Amino acid sequence: MKVSDIIISCLETEMVEYIFGIVGKETIDLADSLSKSTQIQFVNVRHEQGAAFMADVYGRLSGKAGVCFSTLGPGATNLLTGIASAQLDHSPLVALIGQAGVARNHPESHQYLDIVTLTEPVTKWSNQIMESQTVPATIRKAFRLATMEKPGAVAVVLPENFLTQQISAKPLPVQPLPETVPAVETIEAARTLIQNSRKPFFLVGNGVIRQDATQELQALINTLQAPVTHSFMSKGILPKEHPCNYFTFGFAEKDEVIAGIRESDLIICIGLDLVETPTKNWNESKIPVLHIDTLPAEVNEYYPVEIECVGNIKKTLQSLNQLVLPPKSWVPAGNLKEKIMTAHQINDGQFKPSGTPLTIEQILHCIEAVAAENTIVISDVGAHKVSIARTYQPKQPNRVIISNGLASMGIALPGSIGAKLACPNDPVICITGDGGAVMNIAELETANRHGLSFMIIVLNDSMLKLEVQQMNKRFGDNFGVTYQNPDFVKLAESFGIKGKKVMTIEEFGVVLKENLQRQEEIVLVEVVMPN
Repeated sequence: MKVSDIIISCLETEMVEYIFGIVGKETIDLADSLSKSTQIQFVNVRHEQGAAFMADVYGRLSGKAGVCFSTLGPGATNLLTGIASAQLDHSPLVALIGQAGVARNHPESHQYLDIVTLTEPVTKWSNQIMESQTVPATIRKAFRLATMEKPGAVAVVLPENFLTQQISAKPLPVQPLPETVPAVETIEAARTLIQNSRKPFFLVGNGVIRQDATQELQALINTLQAPVTHSFMSKGILPKEHPCNYFTFGFAEKDEVIAGIRESDLIICIGLDLVETPTKNWNESKIPVLHIDTLPAEVNEYYPVEIECVGNIKKTLQSLNQLVLPPKSWVPAGNLKEKIMTAHQINDGQFKPSGTPLTIEQILHCIEAVAAENTIVISDVGAHKVSIARTYQPKQPNRVIISNGLASMGIALPGSIGAKLACPNDPVICITGDGGAVMNIAELETANRHGLSFMIIVLNDSMLKLEVQQMNKRFGDNFGVTYQNPDFVKLAESFGIKGKKVMTIEEFGVVLKENLQRQEEIVLVEVVMPN
């Protein structure tokens, strides 16, 4: 078999369902081998950045490594943003990148870049095939590292001269990742630390979702009855109405829950990815930390770890739940929960559609009221991302996808394609600003060609709103952050997609109900926002 056939056979052994990418001259043999696979579907996209974003979100929702694919040079550089997004948000991703033959590695050469060096800063591992017989081991290692906690991105560079070589090799078997649990003595020390505290406070991160530990965490919370706050990416672990739910933290401004954290005498951090928010922002008082995660803590002066429970989070919490732990019920001062709900516009009573200016918060309340429990909301990056993190309350975990490590504009539309392929039976709603929408608008054609169905909400205010707000606050004016937009409805129709324009919350509610009930096609809803 030729090497490109072996690569596809390895991917099939890894249970790959989709590969997102664009074929180039250096990768035509791999494309030829892929065309013969009855297991793997190739999603040929319009831009490599979109391919990497699709693989990022697919990996985050499926728990399997998303796979993206490009040729050398500009194809590789176009992948970089999406690869970095997966790395910082801990999404499992494997990037297969074509390269010139090894004879061109040393002289200055057309389209040649050192892709390994280029991708090393944004991956867990980056490697170029230098011997064709190593392909099975390299592919196996790539998927193992990509999915191993904490998950992230891996790049495998494929020089074209190897792809046509004939070799005798076969895929390596996939072995389950080992699961470790803290020692009994460590669990006992954690119990003592909790028992000796008076006011523990839970800080919950996305690692709980990745490790399928939601039920175990809920059991521990119900035992201790202590306050809980979530990172952006872990929203939905606690139901909205849960008495211990103090919603979300990690905001640059007006992070109301910090007042409650400062009252505590022990912070119980579970599965928290510190990339989402600096520790100084929420622990300037240097309150002791009980660290429960898959990896040892990244210690700094604002993360003073007393006990580390390192290992599988689900099994760690099961061990803690088997112990006798006393309730630690306490309520932060000053009606903090009510203040948070008011400031974040979480209360349904604040939703007043008639005669009021259209806001993103009204849109989110409308979605929350109508959407099914399994609805997935994909947020792009911008002012609306902050509103989604504050206001929107999903009914299940892992139903809100927010890019918060790299926080890259343009992720929502291609990310919705990845989400729909990972969860084909779940409704998907993409919420994007006009800035992020135009960045990858060509993927409308990709989604339509593959027969997908989801809703795209484009918030049109002809500006980068977050930057406008920040510049106006600092300088009293803004510069370079406004623009003219296309007619999004006509643009959608030019791609063969239904478009609707709405200017009031009543109009939006009608369109939302009509299309969420059917979910038979892609619908782009342009929401004209007041400036």
